[in-house]
Amino acid sequence: MDKIAKILMEEFSLKEFQVTNTLKLIDEGNTIPFIARYRKEATGELSDEVLRNLHTRLMALRSLQEKREEITRLIDEQGKLTDELSVAIENAKTITELDDIYRPYRPKRRTRATIAKEKGLEPLADIIFAQDNKEDVLSLALSYIDIEKDVETAEDAVQGAMDIIAEIISDNADFRKSIRELTIKNGTLTSKSAKDEDSVYSMYYDFQEPVNKIANHRILAINRGEKDGFLSAKITLEESICTDFIKSQVLSKQPSTSRDTVSLAIDDSYSRLIAPSVETEVRNILTERASDSAIKVFAKNLTGLLLQPPIKGRTVLGLDPGYRTGCKVAVVDDTGKVLDTNVVYCTLPNHDKDKAKTILKNLIIKHNVNLISIGNGTASKESEILVAELIKEIDRELFYMMVSEAGASVYSASKLATEEFPEFDVSLRSAVSIARRLQDPLAELVKIDPKAIGVGQYQHDMNQKKLGESLGGVVEDCVNSVGVDLNTASPSLLSYISGINLSIAKNITAYREENGKFTDRKQLLKVSKLGPKAFEQCAGFLRITDGKNVFDNTSVHPESYSVAKELLSKLGFTEADLIEGNISDLKERLQKFNITELANELRTGVPTLRDIADGLLKKGRDPREELPKPVLMSDVMSMEDLKPGMVMTGTVRNVIDFGAFVDIGVHQDGLVHISQICDRFIKHPLDVLSVGDVVKVKIIDVDVKKKRISLTMKEA
Repeated sequence: MDKIAKILMEEFSLKEFQVTNTLKLIDEGNTIPFIARYRKEATGELSDEVLRNLHTRLMALRSLQEKREEITRLIDEQGKLTDELSVAIENAKTITELDDIYRPYRPKRRTRATIAKEKGLEPLADIIFAQDNKEDVLSLALSYIDIEKDVETAEDAVQGAMDIIAEIISDNADFRKSIRELTIKNGTLTSKSAKDEDSVYSMYYDFQEPVNKIANHRILAINRGEKDGFLSAKITLEESICTDFIKSQVLSKQPSTSRDTVSLAIDDSYSRLIAPSVETEVRNILTERASDSAIKVFAKNLTGLLLQPPIKGRTVLGLDPGYRTGCKVAVVDDTGKVLDTNVVYCTLPNHDKDKAKTILKNLIIKHNVNLISIGNGTASKESEILVAELIKEIDRELFYMMVSEAGASVYSASKLATEEFPEFDVSLRSAVSIARRLQDPLAELVKIDPKAIGVGQYQHDMNQKKLGESLGGVVEDCVNSVGVDLNTASPSLLSYISGINLSIAKNITAYREENGKFTDRKQLLKVSKLGPKAFEQCAGFLRITDGKNVFDNTSVHPESYSVAKELLSKLGFTEADLIEGNISDLKERLQKFNITELANELRTGVPTLRDIADGLLKKGRDPREELPKPVLMSDVMSMEDLKPGMVMTGTVRNVIDFGAFVDIGVHQDGLVHISQICDRFIKHPLDVLSVGDVVKVKIIDVDVKKKRISLTMKEA
């Protein structure tokens, strides 16, 4: 078992077989969704979240190993590699520690120390640093005076030697590691105003908090404030804490004439060389920690948003609100096909609202619309009021729902939207997207870069590569956990299926257009560039309704069809029973068997057998349908209507470090502070809430002027 596998075992508290099997599966090119769903016996039933975290850590450890090998090679090429150095390199746990080790061997630009060495002062520095001389330092330095080398006095020679000693101390990897730890333990992050004007950063205009206690969202806020020019921030620390530590390690315990000189060199080394770079390193450590935390929050929020239950079987009118350019309207049928488009003007005082209502009424009646989806951006309040009035005037059951339009403009202007709706302008494409987001959030939102969906904090300040990889993994996991209809899915949706990239996704839709609907999963092998490996990865996540094989409409993988048939027979069912849905008591019949013995008899594992049974029971069903349905509305409220003590139903729109924002139908989301979420202590709001959750809340306070609503879930 190699070193990396051992580290993963310890960090994730896993058994040896779990780690070795998982690494083997990853290295064989299997995707995380496939491993999580169809290789449970091998991994010990690790979840997709654990597998993703393990994969991310694996990549980091392998990158660290590559860095180790590179540094070892570079030092060895200089002929300076020792056994002690090799051990230090092997034991380094971070890139920063490796950089510290390599620092003395890295090619340097000209520094005060290198200039002093050019003047021949290195032997003097060695004598002074050794601290075992009896002669006075200035007397020692007299022999190093060299007018031609610009060493005119003994003081010049001593100063040059001190510069060399300062750099030796600064390059010491152990010292730098300890100084970092002392800075994190004892330092204070302070921020001051950089502009004499009010801003959203005003609470940080005179702020300080210990480095080891500061909350992640404050770190990101201060970073943003610095970037925007409103704040100046730094880490403050009593210098003696660090210099005393170095002196305790360096200064001779015996009397020495050079002891004071070395002490001064230590002070200079810390203030001039160590402190500025360590401060940058610690700020980077804080930022990375805060960013990683924010990415996790973003990922959880995105999961909740993508897995919101679809509202199927409804013809939806999508409304993209606007002022001067009017509200763009698109009607889509229950399959997402666009039936009609228009533009109405109803949000400004000079607009003819009666005319707008007439146009909307005609569209509603003509296409039998029973649900209206309103984007929550600019002019949404005015649009909502008009829709609420319209619902009262029309004699039919009609509801509306506010929908986040985050990323809609990004999608509308994209190449994908242009290919999908070449006949529409950008604004009408946005209205179509808003309508479809209500019908099937997952299918529509996969068309947008996850970073543009906006359910996180400070996403533009994070490592964009790391953020993109994390959110891409979230979308992949969500799409595969739901599964997609092979005959209706768009290339965007198909491209997130395990083993399928965008090129293969387009080939699937091209095959579909040329040959008609897929009737069997095996037909996928006829698709260009989709070979046996890709088929193995994707087949179980693609559904075919009304196909030749009833198992194709389940999550059962083709490799397990024979087991599924035997299981049905063993439990007294036929494939006809499965087609007709007459297997509701399958679980009860299964409980009469010893599951381990049955799995052995059917030549499969217990987890796989359970999944097969579950897949047969849920044939053709969408797992999102088991979640609470979205809150539909028929009348409008404003902030002015709210009073402390009112209990309302709302939908969680965003979860952040210090609380959650809840849409209670008044255009302005209310904040449930982390202290108001539940009676017990929680480390993070995500421990209790997810985006899309429908919750009961009680109004604590309403500030109409500042547009702030304070909510509690404790007493609701």
